[in-house]
Amino acid sequence: MNSVFSHDELAVIRRAYAKQILALSGIADDSRLEEAFAAVARERFLGAPPWLMSRGLRGYEAVASHDPVVLYQDALFALASENGVNNGSPSLHARCLHSLRLREGERVAHIGAGTGYYTALLAHLVGAHGHVLAVEFDPDLAERARDNLADLPNFTVIQGDGAEWPREDVDAIYVNFAVERPAEAWIDHLNPNGRLIFPLGVPRPKASPQGGTHSLYGAGLCVTRKSAGLAVRWLGHVSFVCAEGQLSQPGADRQALQAAFESGGMEFVRSLVWRESAPPGRCCFTGAGWALSYDAVPE
Repeated sequence: MNSVFSHDELAVIRRAYAKQILALSGIADDSRLEEAFAAVARERFLGAPPWLMSRGLRGYEAVASHDPVVLYQDALFALASENGVNNGSPSLHARCLHSLRLREGERVAHIGAGTGYYTALLAHLVGAHGHVLAVEFDPDLAERARDNLADLPNFTVIQGDGAEWPREDVDAIYVNFAVERPAEAWIDHLNPNGRLIFPLGVPRPKASPQGGTHSLYGAGLCVTRKSAGLAVRWLGHVSFVCAEGQLSQPGADRQALQAAFESGGMEFVRSLVWRESAPPGRCCFTGAGWALSYDAVPE
């Protein structure tokens, strides 16, 4: 892959890109995340040109330039265009990764890893003594991720259903597809003070123009396991491609969840009630065995 820029010049461009992405995300105090964006070469994870850029409702358009410098912008590029799977918006991921607050030496599960770009950022953040478990449903994408990450010492790639992973306790879980409810494995294997970020969403009634099914309504949620319960912080409105595998099956709560999104108030949710009775009149949404409550978790 040829560029008019030298290796050293591309490194400077990545440093500028990292600063721009954090500025777009409103992040002013995360030098470790900035360094991760500056260190990881995005072109390694997007395959050979021509690259397809997502234009939203207009679908995909091929980028005229084959110079990797064009990839260093806040744009979505296709990984599997027929399924609507993209290497997502760097500014959106920057906000989520900033909220995850990873520390060196932590163990992380990346569910919906694609070809591994954001897995590589996670690996950078947890360092050589940490570990990232990357789970990808699509066999081709999983194989590409395994190849793309081969020079990193602290990762494992699993081709499998994200609903079934992790199978050991971890400090953080980062989910990159929309679901109607969190998987039991994500809650059950979260360490004390562990963080789970996932997009809660209701799928569109039909496939998107660019392929795949994306969320009609969506909210990024950060769940933290505290001694007194599961605290929740709303991260904003998000749109992701919807889950495949077990989590793609329509649940009995879909209509109630859609009604909750349409009624509003998701931004005021402060706790996730799991396998317990939901407090009457205090929930944005109540489903089968779980609920999203306005009540904060006691410190």
